[in-house]
Amino acid sequence: MAYQIYLVRHGRTWYNEYQKMQGWSDTPLTNDGVEVAQKAAESLKNVDFAAALTSDMKRAVDTCRIITRRNRNNLVPQELSEFREQFYGFYEGRGIDESWFVIGKPHHAKSFAQIVQNYGFDATMDFVKEADPLHDAEDATEYWNRIERGFKKIDQIAKDGDKILLVTHSITILGLAYRYKAGDFELNDVPANASLTMLERDNGVNRVTKYNQSLL
Repeated sequence: MAYQIYLVRHGRTWYNEYQKMQGWSDTPLTNDGVEVAQKAAESLKNVDFAAALTSDMKRAVDTCRIITRRNRNNLVPQELSEFREQFYGFYEGRGIDESWFVIGKPHHAKSFAQIVQNYGFDATMDFVKEADPLHDAEDATEYWNRIERGFKKIDQIAKDGDKILLVTHSITILGLAYRYKAGDFELNDVPANASLTMLERDNGVNRVTKYNQSLL
């Protein structure tokens, strides 16, 4: 069985605006966040989605609802907690730049981009848990086990040839792109709010064929 997943990042939130770490913490969409979600909805209105899925974070649910209300199939969003963002533990709600500086310091890296470039995506996740004083943050193994449970749930929903909408988060989409990259694109930036990334799933094998495509 093969089907397509339209991965859309949620609209801009207040923590995005204030440059705060936002994993399992949740803030509402800004006015701009609602606007970009509406523009994405307009771009996707004629896609024949068989199902509309979303992370259970409100910022993702609200974005998904904006898209489904405009889509011709008028689908009801289904929440999948498995597609939440990585849990940052102690660093939830803290400044992005200062957090990644502290996380990367033992590894002689000063930013998220530098950590990923020097050590890879999974090691970057592991470093978050390592740097968390309480070690509550997710490491790569915990994170990917959760994501894989989510894909198995989608397998129970999708049929061969389906197009599935999945509204999720920036690092989740970036991680999927690193792990399953199969297209001619660069991974220099996290995906923009309300951008589109395409994932094809064929008998349990994932391929990301497009990344961070503008819907505005």
